[in-house]
Amino acid sequence: MDDFEDYLQPTYFFDFNHKPVYNKALEIVNGLDSPKEKAIALFYWVRDEVKYNMSTYIPSVKSNFRASVTLRRKNGFCVSKSILLSTFARAIGIPARIHLCDLINHKVSQKVIDFMGTNIMYYHGYSEFYIDNKWIKLTPSFDKKTAIKGDFLPMVEFDGENDAVFPAYDNKGNQFGEYLEDRGVHADLPLDEIEILFKEKYYDHILDERFQGVRKLNDKNVLSKQ
Repeated sequence: MDDFEDYLQPTYFFDFNHKPVYNKALEIVNGLDSPKEKAIALFYWVRDEVKYNMSTYIPSVKSNFRASVTLRRKNGFCVSKSILLSTFARAIGIPARIHLCDLINHKVSQKVIDFMGTNIMYYHGYSEFYIDNKWIKLTPSFDKKTAIKGDFLPMVEFDGENDAVFPAYDNKGNQFGEYLEDRGVHADLPLDEIEILFKEKYYDHILDERFQGVRKLNDKNVLSKQ
């Protein structure tokens, strides 16, 4: 297990040393025996109990990415939800990390594309768990309500054995998830790296009057719709 030590440790972002995070992980898997059963329970809890909220996708607010903040707020986006999921896994002894890549979600609305200034989701994130001698991909992004409302169907399901990522096509045969550049796997979040690309790709578009003060926020303030 020495090779996986980095994927079992708490960090600033994967903060299961924060008591509420650790306790919630234990609560979710209470009564379950195998790593597979526990992984399934953790996945569905994060997928459906933490609402998808794109407005928190602001890397300059560092604490937005902490597992403890996402748990307390009960909403987040792909990266923050995946960090929470991987943090839960580490808390119960399952090696876990985050995998980053660029993604086109062909199902998002034109309003979202106009807001972002592109149809590419740079640094999309999903979890990876090490179970039964292999790494398994888990995408907990869209809760059930969001998936149905946005027609992001079929929903991502997880059986504890196979990768759970966005499908290439939806239920109607339309293009859905298109994975582009791979940004690598990480034991901790490379926030500085994300910030550099976001400045280049997004900030001219998303820092309108709704977010003018976002870069002045400190870690005690978390941007959210709540």
